[in-house]
Amino acid sequence: MGAGGRMPVPSSSKKSETNAIKRVPCEKPPFTVGDLKKAIPPQCFKRSIPRSFSYLITDIIIASCFYYVATNYFSLLPQPLSYFAWPLYWACQGCVLTGVWVIAHECGHHAFSDYQWLDDTVGLIFHSFLLVPYFSWKYSHRRHHSNTGSLERDEVFVPKQKSAIKWYGKYLNNPFGRIMMLTVQFVLGWPLYLAFNVSGRPYDGFACHFFPNAPIYNDRERLQIYISDAGILAVCYGLYRYAAAQGMASMICLYGVPLLIVNAFLVLITYLQHTHPALPHYDSSEWDWLRGALATVDRDYGILNKVFHNITDTHVAHHLFSTMPHYNAMEATKAIKPILGDYYQFDGTPWYVAMYREAKECIYVEPDREGDKKGVYWYNNKL
Repeated sequence: MGAGGRMPVPSSSKKSETNAIKRVPCEKPPFTVGDLKKAIPPQCFKRSIPRSFSYLITDIIIASCFYYVATNYFSLLPQPLSYFAWPLYWACQGCVLTGVWVIAHECGHHAFSDYQWLDDTVGLIFHSFLLVPYFSWKYSHRRHHSNTGSLERDEVFVPKQKSAIKWYGKYLNNPFGRIMMLTVQFVLGWPLYLAFNVSGRPYDGFACHFFPNAPIYNDRERLQIYISDAGILAVCYGLYRYAAAQGMASMICLYGVPLLIVNAFLVLITYLQHTHPALPHYDSSEWDWLRGALATVDRDYGILNKVFHNITDTHVAHHLFSTMPHYNAMEATKAIKPILGDYYQFDGTPWYVAMYREAKECIYVEPDREGDKKGVYWYNNKL
């Protein structure tokens, strides 16, 4: 971490722990967004319709091939082999569909093409297919990008202060409790956030992504919430008809389980991007957009970086320039790292290790004690 470069994972676990918790600077950076933009080659900001569609079509073809093999050949396998074939299908299909989710997410950022109508059409179709209310989430996610790192205004994975920890929190602060909490978070976290704003910022009123009159949205956005709901209902009706024709078990195996994996990866990726012992949070007296955008960390998911279209290892650049297409984000990240210096965070800890570590280390935030910086908060785990 730091020095604008990627740190290899140290062989010594003690050294790894030391590097992992090195805090980022929380002072105002000596550079501006303009400085960072000037360092990035201009072509990185260009959106190409053919190139964007090439990634989407590739994902669709791969997912269709998995579906074809599962529906036409799994029934021919001897009984013991099918027990291995289905989990392999679920894992592979879930990963590929996560890539589709990422491309639809790019549409919400207007990073797919130069045409907003095209971005919204593609995003609505493919997010609806994955039971995501496209416009509803587009608007709340935009506010997340506008308020990242703010304890009062950020939209998702807003950390609690110690006084807000429930009485039973100390009983979950153990290996079994952490595994249970992570399991619930990955299985139910995404639908609970969409339906009931769990882990989101507090609102006055019923904050639901499916409710057009929710306080999340302003009057100009409410009509599009109805459109999002219509997209979800259309897909649900299609799934109902499929289940009626092919059976509920077929629908669950071919679509339901991969969707659970998509949802789990979505929560995992977002959680690890914004939860790290080295990252600060700010209250309203100290927060500004640039420092908030830098309060995120790039991670390494191995081969899945490519499957997920590099949303995992270029997230810092994405928060700085969210309209940049994913296929240019690696080049942009390389260009800005020398300027960011210690403000750039990369953690190469394997994701399956990092998720448990962050669940253990990042329970709540408390005001800065080491440097007495008012308005700056860091993670702690002492209950």
